[in-house]
Amino acid sequence: MRVDFTGSPRPTVGVEWEFALVDKVTRDLSNTASELFEAVHEREASVVDESKLHKELLRNTVELVTGICDNVGEAVDDLATTMRVVRRTADALGVDLYAAGTHPFAQWSLQLLTPGHRYEELIARTQWWGRQMLIWGLHVHVGVRRRDQVLPIVSSLLNHFPHLQALSASSPLWSGQDTGYASNRAMMFQQLPTAGLPFQFQTWAEYEGYVADAFRTGVIEHINDIRWDIRPSPALGTVEVRVCDGVSNLRELSALTALTHCLVVDLERRLDAGEELPTMPPWHVQENKWRAARYGLDAEIILDAAGNERLVTDDLDDLLERLSPLARELACEEELRLVAEIPKTGASYERQRRVLAENDGNLVAVVDSVVAELED
Repeated sequence: MRVDFTGSPRPTVGVEWEFALVDKVTRDLSNTASELFEAVHEREASVVDESKLHKELLRNTVELVTGICDNVGEAVDDLATTMRVVRRTADALGVDLYAAGTHPFAQWSLQLLTPGHRYEELIARTQWWGRQMLIWGLHVHVGVRRRDQVLPIVSSLLNHFPHLQALSASSPLWSGQDTGYASNRAMMFQQLPTAGLPFQFQTWAEYEGYVADAFRTGVIEHINDIRWDIRPSPALGTVEVRVCDGVSNLRELSALTALTHCLVVDLERRLDAGEELPTMPPWHVQENKWRAARYGLDAEIILDAAGNERLVTDDLDDLLERLSPLARELACEEELRLVAEIPKTGASYERQRRVLAENDGNLVAVVDSVVAELED
């Protein structure tokens, strides 16, 4: 089966930012996405591009997307413009925008499915695991010129999976309990068919063979049903990085987007220079994902195929220094510097646990704190 890749002539960036809707009084999830979309259409159509507001699997979720942007600052400004309109509309409906990997106490059995064949088919197939998907994330697309570079970039990006996962981890709480994980979202999402870590294909032909088999055997109905943590997006001409948990504020969103943009462009440049990109065996990649999800910024990660290990934050320091010249070229040097602030101030999973401890285990206070970060 032929899968055409529409290459991007320059290293563009695009972002998808998922939000849950929470009730202003109870702080539980609110299944009011349909009402929100209708209100935006009726009241705000003249000031917001409605194509940048997407439905998701459940009616408690909205997704904001950018257009095709040349740099991180442009993408963040794009999101901020849409977000302000959506927040204003949500406020009138009695709900707030909540951006984290999971909700602290919501019950999956009370959530409503967004109407549509694709979502209904997903739930019919996945049953309990599909209904459990009360999770939200941040997805970053980076434009890549050549099809033959896409899969080497995807495989080499897996070496940096734990850095992105640890920095963004924001889902320690689930159904009223502290899971002991920094990112419970990472563990939940990989239960779906075709989700989780990508296969490390060597050639585009191998990828096309997989896609053909998946269609032939009924695993997928659309190529976007391949929900890997890092995946090619052939129609858009991008590598899509879906590692990050939901992000509660524009400052951290800027940082993570800049880091992702730099990582992809750095790998593309190294391929252009004739370098063979470093990769690790799948068992090391899988272990790194688990360590980052479990321990967050305290994870000791595997660095290479030889099994050398290092604290993720120590390795991050060197990575940021190496990427700084490229960030300057990509006009995201300031945003990349923000990455180093996250370990200093605490990642979202650490902040949520701090709020929980300071408020005698009050889960509503955690929701309040996450909502307040977006307002700040």
